[in-house]
Amino acid sequence: MIYRIIHRTTYKYKYPVSVGSHVATLRPRSLPRHRLENSELEIVPKPAIMTERIDYFGNHQYFFTIEEPHDELVVEARSHVVMAETSPELHQPSPAWEEIVRSLPQDLSSEGIEANQFRFESPRIRLRPEFARYAQQSFKPGGPFVESLLDLMTRIHRDFRFDSKVTTVRTPIEEVFRKKRGVCQDFAHIQIACLRSINLPARYVSGYLRTHPPPGQPRMVGADASHAWVSAFCPGLGWIDVDPTNDVVPSTGHVTIAWGRDFSDVSPLHGLILGGGAHTLKVGVDLEAIES
Repeated sequence: MIYRIIHRTTYKYKYPVSVGSHVATLRPRSLPRHRLENSELEIVPKPAIMTERIDYFGNHQYFFTIEEPHDELVVEARSHVVMAETSPELHQPSPAWEEIVRSLPQDLSSEGIEANQFRFESPRIRLRPEFARYAQQSFKPGGPFVESLLDLMTRIHRDFRFDSKVTTVRTPIEEVFRKKRGVCQDFAHIQIACLRSINLPARYVSGYLRTHPPPGQPRMVGADASHAWVSAFCPGLGWIDVDPTNDVVPSTGHVTIAWGRDFSDVSPLHGLILGGGAHTLKVGVDLEAIES
Protein backbone atom coordinates (compact mmCIF):
# COMPACT_ATOMS: atom_id res chain seq x y z
CA MET A 1 0.00 0.00 0.00
CA ILE A 2 1.19 3.52 -0.81
CA TYR A 3 0.02 6.56 1.12
CA ARG A 4 -0.03 10.05 -0.33
CA ILE A 5 0.25 12.52 2.54
CA ILE A 6 -0.43 16.24 2.34
CA HIS A 7 0.15 18.28 5.49
CA ARG A 8 -0.83 21.93 5.08
CA THR A 9 -0.21 24.56 7.76
CA THR A 10 -1.51 28.12 7.41
CA TYR A 11 -0.67 31.03 9.71
CA LYS A 12 -2.62 34.27 9.24
CA TYR A 13 -1.22 37.30 11.06
CA LYS A 14 -3.08 40.40 12.20
CA TYR A 15 -0.17 42.61 11.13
CA PRO A 16 2.57 41.98 8.56
CA VAL A 17 5.57 39.90 9.60
CA SER A 18 8.78 41.53 8.37
CA VAL A 19 11.12 38.58 9.02
CA GLY A 20 10.44 34.99 10.05
CA SER A 21 12.80 32.08 10.71
CA HIS A 22 11.28 28.63 11.08
CA VAL A 23 12.09 24.94 11.55
CA ALA A 24 9.86 22.29 9.95
CA THR A 25 9.93 18.61 10.94
CA LEU A 26 7.53 17.18 8.37
CA ARG A 27 9.39 14.53 6.41
CA PRO A 28 8.43 10.91 7.31
CA ARG A 29 11.16 8.51 8.35
CA SER A 30 11.92 5.18 6.67
CA LEU A 31 11.39 2.24 9.04
CA PRO A 32 10.75 -1.52 8.83
CA ARG A 33 7.01 -0.67 8.95
CA HIS A 34 7.15 1.84 6.08
CA ARG A 35 9.53 3.42 3.58
CA LEU A 36 9.64 7.02 2.39
CA GLU A 37 9.46 7.11 -1.41
CA ASN A 38 9.63 10.87 -1.92
CA SER A 39 8.91 14.12 -0.10
CA GLU A 40 8.79 17.82 -0.95
CA LEU A 41 8.05 21.06 0.86
CA GLU A 42 6.32 24.10 -0.63
CA ILE A 43 6.42 27.40 1.27
CA VAL A 44 4.59 30.66 0.46
CA PRO A 45 6.08 33.27 0.53
CA LYS A 46 9.18 31.68 -0.92
CA PRO A 47 12.04 31.64 1.62
CA ALA A 48 15.14 33.74 1.00
CA ILE A 49 17.21 31.06 2.74
CA MET A 50 16.49 27.34 3.12
CA THR A 51 18.71 24.53 4.39
CA GLU A 52 18.19 20.92 5.48
CA ARG A 53 19.82 18.78 8.15
CA ILE A 54 19.49 15.56 10.16
CA ASP A 55 19.07 16.31 13.85
CA TYR A 56 20.54 14.46 16.84
CA PHE A 57 17.74 11.87 16.80
CA GLY A 58 17.99 11.18 13.07
CA ASN A 59 14.96 13.28 12.09
CA HIS A 60 14.98 15.31 8.88
CA GLN A 61 14.52 19.07 9.41
CA TYR A 62 14.10 22.07 7.14
CA PHE A 63 15.38 25.50 8.25
CA PHE A 64 14.03 28.50 6.33
CA THR A 65 13.91 32.28 6.61
CA ILE A 66 11.41 34.61 4.94
CA GLU A 67 12.71 38.17 4.56
CA GLU A 68 9.79 39.86 2.82
CA PRO A 69 6.74 41.34 4.61
CA HIS A 70 3.83 38.88 4.73
CA ASP A 71 0.54 38.52 6.57
CA GLU A 72 0.13 34.82 5.75
CA LEU A 73 2.48 31.84 5.83
CA VAL A 74 1.57 28.56 4.12
CA VAL A 75 3.75 25.46 4.53
CA GLU A 76 2.67 22.35 2.63
CA ALA A 77 4.55 19.04 2.93
CA ARG A 78 3.78 16.33 0.36
CA SER A 79 5.06 12.78 0.76
CA HIS A 80 4.60 9.27 -0.58
CA VAL A 81 5.13 6.43 1.89
CA VAL A 82 5.17 2.70 1.04
CA MET A 83 3.66 0.61 3.84
CA ALA A 84 4.76 -2.92 4.74
CA GLU A 85 2.40 -5.79 4.06
CA THR A 86 2.23 -7.09 7.63
CA SER A 87 1.50 -5.61 11.04
CA PRO A 88 3.94 -5.91 13.96
CA GLU A 89 3.71 -8.99 16.17
CA LEU A 90 4.19 -8.68 19.91
CA HIS A 91 3.78 -12.29 20.95
CA GLN A 92 7.49 -12.90 21.55
CA PRO A 93 8.52 -13.60 25.15
CA SER A 94 10.09 -10.62 26.90
CA PRO A 95 12.18 -10.32 30.06
CA ALA A 96 10.81 -9.15 33.38
CA TRP A 97 10.76 -5.38 33.43
CA GLU A 98 12.94 -5.21 36.58
CA GLU A 99 15.67 -7.08 34.70
CA ILE A 100 15.70 -4.33 32.07
CA VAL A 101 15.98 -1.69 34.79
CA ARG A 102 18.94 -3.55 36.34
CA SER A 103 20.80 -4.40 33.15
CA LEU A 104 20.34 -1.37 30.91
CA PRO A 105 22.68 1.07 32.75
CA GLN A 106 25.55 -1.40 32.14
CA ASP A 107 24.66 -1.99 28.48
CA LEU A 108 27.41 -0.33 26.44
CA SER A 109 26.12 -1.48 23.06
CA SER A 110 25.02 1.23 20.61
CA GLU A 111 21.37 0.25 21.21
CA GLY A 112 21.81 0.33 24.98
CA ILE A 113 23.55 3.71 24.99
CA GLU A 114 20.83 5.19 22.78
CA ALA A 115 18.04 3.76 24.95
CA ASN A 116 19.60 5.02 28.20
CA GLN A 117 19.26 8.60 26.98
CA PHE A 118 15.48 8.26 27.16
CA ARG A 119 15.29 7.32 30.85
CA PHE A 120 15.60 10.87 32.19
CA GLU A 121 13.55 14.04 32.57
CA SER A 122 13.13 16.25 29.50
CA PRO A 123 11.72 19.76 28.96
CA ARG A 124 8.06 18.65 29.07
CA ILE A 125 8.30 15.48 31.14
CA ARG A 126 9.08 15.30 34.86
CA LEU A 127 9.57 12.15 36.91
CA ARG A 128 7.13 11.97 39.80
CA PRO A 129 6.21 9.37 42.48
CA GLU A 130 2.56 9.53 41.38
CA PHE A 131 3.56 8.50 37.85
CA ALA A 132 5.60 5.60 39.24
CA ARG A 133 2.68 4.44 41.38
CA TYR A 134 0.33 4.54 38.40
CA ALA A 135 2.81 2.59 36.25
CA GLN A 136 3.36 -0.05 38.91
CA GLN A 137 -0.28 -1.07 38.75
CA SER A 138 0.67 -2.54 35.35
CA PHE A 139 4.35 -3.29 36.00
CA LYS A 140 3.90 -5.76 38.83
CA PRO A 141 6.85 -7.67 40.37
CA GLY A 142 8.27 -10.11 37.83
CA GLY A 143 5.86 -9.00 35.11
CA PRO A 144 6.97 -9.49 31.47
CA PHE A 145 7.89 -6.18 29.90
CA VAL A 146 5.68 -6.35 26.79
CA GLU A 147 2.62 -7.56 28.68
CA SER A 148 3.08 -4.79 31.27
CA LEU A 149 3.61 -2.14 28.58
CA LEU A 150 0.39 -3.09 26.78
CA ASP A 151 -1.52 -3.12 30.05
CA LEU A 152 -0.35 0.42 30.86
CA MET A 153 -1.39 1.57 27.38
CA THR A 154 -4.87 0.09 27.87
CA ARG A 155 -5.27 1.64 31.33
CA ILE A 156 -4.37 5.13 30.06
CA HIS A 157 -6.88 4.70 27.24
CA ARG A 158 -9.52 3.65 29.78
CA ASP A 159 -8.76 6.18 32.53
CA PHE A 160 -8.18 9.31 30.42
CA ARG A 161 -10.77 10.99 28.21
CA PHE A 162 -9.96 12.64 24.88
CA ASP A 163 -10.91 16.32 25.14
CA SER A 164 -9.34 18.89 22.82
CA LYS A 165 -10.67 21.85 24.80
CA VAL A 166 -9.00 21.12 28.15
CA THR A 167 -5.28 21.40 27.34
CA THR A 168 -2.84 23.31 25.14
CA VAL A 169 0.66 22.40 23.98
CA ARG A 170 1.99 24.08 27.15
CA THR A 171 -0.23 22.32 29.71
CA PRO A 172 1.99 20.54 32.29
CA ILE A 173 1.52 16.78 32.38
CA GLU A 174 0.90 16.96 36.13
CA GLU A 175 -2.29 18.91 35.33
CA VAL A 176 -3.27 16.40 32.63
CA PHE A 177 -2.75 13.60 35.13
CA ARG A 178 -5.06 15.29 37.66
CA LYS A 179 -7.80 16.13 35.17
CA LYS A 180 -7.58 12.79 33.32
CA ARG A 181 -8.37 14.62 30.07
CA GLY A 182 -6.35 15.76 27.09
CA VAL A 183 -5.24 14.87 23.57
CA CYS A 184 -2.81 12.42 21.98
CA GLN A 185 0.23 14.56 22.84
CA ASP A 186 -0.82 14.56 26.51
CA PHE A 187 -1.46 10.82 26.65
CA ALA A 188 1.92 10.08 25.04
CA HIS A 189 3.64 12.33 27.59
CA ILE A 190 1.78 10.61 30.44
CA GLN A 191 2.83 7.12 29.37
CA ILE A 192 6.42 8.22 28.83
CA ALA A 193 6.48 9.87 32.28
CA CYS A 194 5.13 6.67 33.86
CA LEU A 195 7.78 4.51 32.17
CA ARG A 196 10.68 6.83 32.94
CA SER A 197 9.52 7.19 36.54
CA ILE A 198 10.23 3.47 37.01
CA ASN A 199 13.58 3.80 35.15
CA LEU A 200 12.44 2.42 31.80
CA PRO A 201 13.42 4.20 28.55
CA ALA A 202 10.65 5.68 26.41
CA ARG A 203 10.56 8.21 23.59
CA TYR A 204 7.91 10.45 22.02
CA VAL A 205 6.87 9.68 18.43
CA SER A 206 5.13 12.13 16.10
CA GLY A 207 3.39 11.09 12.93
CA TYR A 208 0.11 10.63 11.12
CA LEU A 209 -2.92 8.47 11.79
CA ARG A 210 -5.22 7.39 9.00
CA THR A 211 -8.87 7.87 9.92
CA HIS A 212 -11.88 6.13 8.42
CA PRO A 213 -15.27 7.77 7.73
CA PRO A 214 -18.47 6.32 9.21
CA PRO A 215 -20.13 3.63 7.06
CA GLY A 216 -21.82 5.18 4.05
CA GLN A 217 -20.08 8.55 4.48
CA PRO A 218 -17.52 9.95 2.01
CA ARG A 219 -13.93 10.38 3.09
CA MET A 220 -13.26 14.05 3.89
CA VAL A 221 -10.08 15.56 2.47
CA GLY A 222 -7.89 17.03 5.21
CA ALA A 223 -9.69 15.17 8.00
CA ASP A 224 -6.80 12.90 8.95
CA ALA A 225 -4.66 13.89 11.88
CA SER A 226 -1.22 14.68 13.15
CA HIS A 227 -0.75 12.18 15.92
CA ALA A 228 1.56 11.19 18.77
CA TRP A 229 2.36 7.91 20.45
CA VAL A 230 5.06 6.18 22.50
CA SER A 231 8.04 3.95 21.79
CA ALA A 232 9.57 1.91 24.63
CA PHE A 233 12.81 -0.09 24.54
CA CYS A 234 13.18 -3.79 25.35
CA PRO A 235 16.60 -5.51 24.96
CA GLY A 236 16.36 -8.23 22.34
CA LEU A 237 13.14 -6.85 20.85
CA GLY A 238 14.18 -3.24 20.23
CA TRP A 239 11.81 -0.28 20.24
CA ILE A 240 8.13 -1.15 20.63
CA ASP A 241 5.47 1.39 19.62
CA VAL A 242 2.19 1.73 21.52
CA ASP A 243 -0.66 4.21 21.00
CA PRO A 244 -2.43 4.98 24.32
CA THR A 245 -4.91 7.35 22.66
CA ASN A 246 -6.41 4.50 20.64
CA ASP A 247 -5.25 1.46 22.68
CA VAL A 248 -3.53 -0.09 19.66
CA VAL A 249 -0.08 -1.16 18.54
CA PRO A 250 0.75 1.14 15.57
CA SER A 251 0.63 -0.69 12.26
CA THR A 252 -0.45 0.15 8.71
CA GLY A 253 -2.52 3.15 9.77
CA HIS A 254 0.36 4.96 11.52
CA VAL A 255 3.13 6.85 9.70
CA THR A 256 6.14 8.00 11.73
CA ILE A 257 7.65 11.42 11.07
CA ALA A 258 10.08 11.87 13.96
CA TRP A 259 10.94 10.95 17.54
CA GLY A 260 12.62 12.63 20.47
CA ARG A 261 12.46 13.09 24.22
CA ASP A 262 9.08 14.82 24.08
CA PHE A 263 7.02 17.13 21.84
CA SER A 264 9.57 19.95 22.11
CA ASP A 265 12.05 17.91 20.04
CA VAL A 266 9.66 17.13 17.17
CA SER A 267 7.25 20.05 16.79
CA PRO A 268 6.05 20.02 13.14
CA LEU A 269 6.64 23.75 12.70
CA HIS A 270 8.06 26.39 15.01
CA GLY A 271 10.18 29.52 14.82
CA LEU A 272 10.60 33.21 15.54
CA ILE A 273 8.94 36.15 13.80
CA LEU A 274 9.32 39.92 13.89
CA GLY A 275 5.88 41.56 13.87
CA GLY A 276 2.63 39.79 13.16
CA GLY A 277 0.74 40.48 16.40
CA ALA A 278 -2.08 38.00 16.97
CA HIS A 279 -2.43 35.11 14.55
CA THR A 280 -4.71 32.23 13.62
CA LEU A 281 -3.51 28.73 12.81
CA LYS A 282 -5.14 26.17 10.53
CA VAL A 283 -3.74 22.67 9.99
CA GLY A 284 -5.08 20.08 7.56
CA VAL A 285 -3.75 16.58 6.97
CA ASP A 286 -4.82 14.33 4.11
CA LEU A 287 -3.57 10.72 4.20
CA GLU A 288 -4.86 8.77 1.22
CA ALA A 289 -4.13 5.25 0.01
CA ILE A 290 -3.40 5.57 -3.72
CA GLU A 291 -2.26 2.01 -4.45
CA SER A 292 -2.53 -1.35 -2.71
